[in-house]
Amino acid sequence: MKRLVRTILAVVVVAAVAVAIFLFRPAPLPDVSVAAAKLPTGQALIDRGEYLTRAADCVACHTTSGGTPYAGGLAFKLPFGTVYSPNITADKQTGIGDWSDAEFVRALHQGIDKQGRNLYPAFSYAAYARMTTEDALAIKAYLFSLPPVHAEAPKNDLGFPFNQRYVLRFWNLLFVANGPLPQDEKQSAEWNRGAYLTEAMAHCGECHTPRNLLYGLDNGKKFAGAELQGWKAYNISSDKTTGIGSWSDEQLFDYLSKGHAEGRGAATGSMGEAVDYSLRHLTPEDIKAIVAYVKAVPPQVSSDKAIVEAQPPATLTTSIAYGPSPDSVAQGGLGLKLFQGACASCHAWNGEGLQTPYAALRGSRTVNDPDGTNLIQVILKGAHMTTPLGKQAMPAFASAYSDTEIAALGNYVLAHFGGKQSAITPADAAKARAQ
Repeated sequence: MKRLVRTILAVVVVAAVAVAIFLFRPAPLPDVSVAAAKLPTGQALIDRGEYLTRAADCVACHTTSGGTPYAGGLAFKLPFGTVYSPNITADKQTGIGDWSDAEFVRALHQGIDKQGRNLYPAFSYAAYARMTTEDALAIKAYLFSLPPVHAEAPKNDLGFPFNQRYVLRFWNLLFVANGPLPQDEKQSAEWNRGAYLTEAMAHCGECHTPRNLLYGLDNGKKFAGAELQGWKAYNISSDKTTGIGSWSDEQLFDYLSKGHAEGRGAATGSMGEAVDYSLRHLTPEDIKAIVAYVKAVPPQVSSDKAIVEAQPPATLTTSIAYGPSPDSVAQGGLGLKLFQGACASCHAWNGEGLQTPYAALRGSRTVNDPDGTNLIQVILKGAHMTTPLGKQAMPAFASAYSDTEIAALGNYVLAHFGGKQSAITPADAAKARAQ
């Protein structure tokens, strides 16, 4: 009996030591010499890195509103606290200026910083793990070619146990792949390029795939849509009703490369940023590759309510561009008054837009979602984008309208342009203001 007890204790001790080593021993640095030898040098390397940095949309997460690009400090409000993006300029005190190539690659592939600490998965390293080492090194070369910015990011605000970084090693075992995205020999070169850009570089799943209880991507519902930071990232699977299966290749190409597609509206919120900072800078060939891959993703029937009807609502069939339809007048109320005073001159009563097609509302998911999630956000915060037609912008109305007015305007727009029965409340508007 004593021997059995001693054996059990020995096994427990060994297991405890193994777990402790796993949790606290710094992860080894990768050998990047072979990958580095394959890269061009000089300006060619920096140019490649700039393109890939845009493809990975690094600036969107590492730049505050009005701040210096890549200087960090952007807040990510997560269910378990707030995480701030770090400075990734070449500043040696507050940025990554003293990071080696291997340390940078380890951060992108394993989510581990220079000091060996685990990074939080608000950083999309679970996607970047599928990036090649060559591309990771090219990104570093570009970032190091930029002027360093001295800017200390705020401290993360996380409670126990989420402030214990070492537990993320278990999370990495479950949700972080090992090695770059493999080629699928059964698919075309275009499809494989699209898969790499979508999965590893643009990390589309990080926003458009719902998460499980452990905050990992639920790939059983790949691209089925999710909500984060107060915005909806809609279903982008090939489902014809709740996804993008009914979109033509041309519509999807235009939406990704220009931020607008005829009959589908314009991108706003985080998707607008993705187009502005990243996707519009990609080559037409790469956009076509993304289209080919995304259109081939198996359909996911989601609970998304932002369904665009095949025919426009009846209120629009009789509406003209410069005045409300009889049905619209009959609806009346505060929402109509607000739309007439602040919105109709740009969006038009028939939703086709007046000064620019980017103001078109017809066919947009935003005005077809009874929840009004993105509609409330864009009314409050406005929108802006650089397009082939120049800079396009919608002003923010957060300071101009009360929560009651925002709710009334949202309900009117959803009824008029989407034919949707909605029940946006002042409380919904107040909640959106705080996000």
